[in-house]
Amino acid sequence: MNSSCAEKIWLSVGEVASRCGVTVSALHFYEQKGLIQSVRNQGNQRRYARDVLRRVAIIKVAQRTGISLEQIKQAFDVLPKGEPPLQRHWQQMSELWHQDLTTRIEQLTQMRDQLSLCIGCGCLSLAHCPLRNPADQLATQGPGAHFVPADDKV
Repeated sequence: MNSSCAEKIWLSVGEVASRCGVTVSALHFYEQKGLIQSVRNQGNQRRYARDVLRRVAIIKVAQRTGISLEQIKQAFDVLPKGEPPLQRHWQQMSELWHQDLTTRIEQLTQMRDQLSLCIGCGCLSLAHCPLRNPADQLATQGPGAHFVPADDKV
């Protein structure tokens, strides 16, 4: 570690894993994907700055809400490298997810509200079902099962 790193509080990979409730291999994976960073000490062991605890917590929460690792990485790219993020950095990061989460909430609410209708009718008609074929956009693709790609907003 360089001399500027010595002033920080550094945690071992085992300490981070234990405090975050993840496996050591998960931390290595997150690091490989560029989501977190470590430095090596004189014994060639990984050491993480304390702000990695918050990053791992955000990764876990984001994944539970369906945010991909690529989206998490893009959001983390607005955070400063080599120093703990400030409140304004976290705000910038969260703004990147706001619209996507709002859209998902609307879709889930619609599904929740219409699900009993589908279960009640049992048709799951490809031509008319508002859950299976929103706005009847898939009928133009002909007969058979069609899925709306996750990144298409219908």
